[in-house]
This record gives sequence, C-alpha cells and structure tokens, in this order.
Amino acid sequence: MLRVLIVDDEMLARDELKYLLHRTKEVDFIEEAESIEEALDKMMDEKPDLLFLDIQLSDDSGFDIAKRLKKMKNPPAIIFATAYDQYALQAFEVDAIDYILKPFDEERVVQAIHKYKKMRVPHPAVKEEESIGESSSQTGKLAISVDDSIVLVNIKDILFVGLIEGEVTIQTITESYHTADTLAMLEKKLPSQSFSRVHRGYIVNVDHISEVQPWFNSTYNLVMKNDERVPVSRTYAKELKKRLGI
Repeated sequence: MLRVLIVDDEMLARDELKYLLHRTKEVDFIEEAESIEEALDKMMDEKPDLLFLDIQLSDDSGFDIAKRLKKMKNPPAIIFATAYDQYALQAFEVDAIDYILKPFDEERVVQAIHKYKKMRVPHPAVKEEESIGESSSQTGKLAISVDDSIVLVNIKDILFVGLIEGEVTIQTITESYHTADTLAMLEKKLPSQSFSRVHRGYIVNVDHISEVQPWFNSTYNLVMKNDERVPVSRTYAKELKKRLGI
C-alpha cells in the first residue's frame, strides 16, 4: 500500500484525485498540500512514496519541487497531474514517472499507480543482474521494463531512445519497445562511447546514423539506418558534429 501526497492549489482537483486514488485500493494514506512550502514540510513529516504534483501553483511552479527532489536522498517519485499538456517533455527531464491530465480519468490514474509499482519493485532478473555486478556495457544487454516483464535488448541493435507521444520508446533494428523507464535512467545505462543525447527527448546510437541533414536555426535531422528521422536541437548540435567529425 502506498503513501501519497497531492500537491495542487485547487481544492476541487485535490478532492477529485483523492477520490480516484482511494478507488484504486492501492493507497492507504493520502495527504494534501496547496503550496510548495507546505508540500516540502509534509514530505519531511509524512515521507510519501509518491507525489501527484500540479505544475501551475499559486506561489510557484511544480518544477521547483521536482528540481529540489533530485538533490534529495531517496525522494518520493513524481507523477505530474496538470491541465497543461505542453510540459510533458520537461516533466520527464526531471525524472517524473508519468504525466496525467485534468480532468482526471480513473483508468489513467490506475495506470499511473501501476507504472509506479512496477518501477518500485525490481524484477528478479534485474536483482540477479545487479547482484553479480554486471553493467549494461559489460553484458551487451539493456534490461528494460515492458508491461509486466523485463526485456533484455541487445545494445548494439538499438537505433535510438526517444520520448514519443508521452512514452519512452526504444527503437531497435527490428522492434519498438515502450518502457516505464525514464530517459534519464536509460542514458545512465547506455554506454557513452556509442550513445549520445541529441535532443531533450532523444538519445541516439551514433553507429546507426546514416545521414545528417541541416534543418533550420542550426538544428539538424538525423536519418537512422531504418530511415526514421531524429531531431537534433541547437543545444546538442555542436557536440554531435564534433563527435562525428563534421
């Protein structure tokens, strides 16, 4: 059973989400906060497992809490719960595990809870791999959470990892996998000698780049070996060009 803190400055939104969380039968404690300072105080007192966090708060942005949590030891997980869909990419950059929209859909709330539970409890295969001290680069395999199982993907077959329509997708030469893992988690697992961040929402295997196409405002598109295109933002363009020798 989970301990949850809802951070939202709208009472009706808190009440709605609280009702839906109780209906999941997965949550046994729910606390509420309507400001950042109140949320931080209650996090210290109540030690929640999970935060449902609005973005637009009366005193500041929910992203401020998310950034502070990244500096904490064993922080609660974050699910953004907001009326604004344009911040999804930014949310996953601060390691949010999900992003749900108002008005809340009961099935979507249940899905978010289950996603958290799958991430919280490692699969036995992952525990075994960690216990013998093998990293992804040593085994040549990347262990990813897909539905209710752990899939081992050959790292050399991965073309890119991207945040596509709100889901983290791993594209290999032959398959696409949707995973509960975040981009930040996967970036740490993938070997840096082959993989490079090229955009806030994309990590590519440089060995599978077929073509670099200039786009606009010093940005580029990468044509991968499966003919899919991956954007390169200005932030990462210089580093990528240096790495490719262009």
